[in-house]
Amino acid sequence: MRNGLRAWDADTHVNPAAEVLERYVDPSFRPRLPELAQHRHPTSQIGGTAGTHQYRVGTKLYRRVLGEASAHETFTGRGTNWRGTKQPRSGVQDDQAENRIHDMDDEGTDAHLLIPTSWVSVVGLPDVELEVGLIRAYHRHAADFCGRFPDRLKTMIVASTRNVEEAVREIRQWGTSKWAVAVWPLLAKDIPVDHPDLEPIWKAAQEHDLAVMHHSLTWNPPYFPGYEDLWDNIFLGRLASHPWGGMRFMAAFIGAGIMDRYPSLRMGILECGSGWLPFWAKRMDEQAIYVGGVAPLKHAPSEYMTSGRFFCSIEHHEGEEMFNYVRSVLGDDVLMYASDYPHSECQFPNSVDNVLKWSSLKPDTKKKLLWDNAARFYKRT
Repeated sequence: MRNGLRAWDADTHVNPAAEVLERYVDPSFRPRLPELAQHRHPTSQIGGTAGTHQYRVGTKLYRRVLGEASAHETFTGRGTNWRGTKQPRSGVQDDQAENRIHDMDDEGTDAHLLIPTSWVSVVGLPDVELEVGLIRAYHRHAADFCGRFPDRLKTMIVASTRNVEEAVREIRQWGTSKWAVAVWPLLAKDIPVDHPDLEPIWKAAQEHDLAVMHHSLTWNPPYFPGYEDLWDNIFLGRLASHPWGGMRFMAAFIGAGIMDRYPSLRMGILECGSGWLPFWAKRMDEQAIYVGGVAPLKHAPSEYMTSGRFFCSIEHHEGEEMFNYVRSVLGDDVLMYASDYPHSECQFPNSVDNVLKWSSLKPDTKKKLLWDNAARFYKRT
């Protein structure tokens, strides 16, 4: 809490080491772990635990610098600039829940949504059972990790889109857990989010009052759309990946009428920025008329965005002026505070304080941004 205001961080990350996930796999799955050994890489992540490994599949390395004729043989393109003034404590991405709470207290954050990262790239392997095995392990780990501080640490149920029956089983098993506040459909290549085979996932999410969320990835599967069309350059990739991924997801989700069929289902976009929302709302409204019939809707797309069932997290670099413009179009009930902790883009431990400096925000708007909107999106807070 800062200045009497609670803060719900709608987008933070956790990436349990391979050694951690392996503790939680089904006994029947343990004999298959050697098949994943080639995808075990030494940990280099901020907030990780020294000497551990992480599962990572199909890393896309953007080896070309703009203006140069060819790609570098060894350049990885992964260099990023740390934007905070202090490093997170060790183990906050693995199993040190107490250290994470200490960091949250330093920053003035009351609740975190934890989004797993590199291990979900197993969706890029042809054998869906390897994906399912790690998903089950993650949910057991989440129950322990979040269970130490159940009012402050939350995460989502990861839903396989290649095994919908399994996804629904996991939602039903964990859907009433205090830590489970959303469903993340792990979209395999060539499976669109609007595919009718995924309907049981949306039905189960609505039945358990769980939001459906989208979060883009840059380096690994599930790759963002157009990842092969960026001339092998990460500057172009980072510019395009998250916004285009969010645009595509929400346009397909809304355009397919999913929110009509499931009238209490909430949907949100994380870590994709928000400055594109007004432009995209207007464009969707126009295209729904111009190519009418291919997006069968009861209302204009923008009406779903302002219905109280659509949410989007902010990006700090877009700043106060952009925030005010977006809310002038969509209102005060859409945007959620987020920091991207403990990734390089976060401003730890000053993320909350930097938003509180936005002097043009009225108290009620600030309260909705920092807490109320995320509490409505994730609902079970």
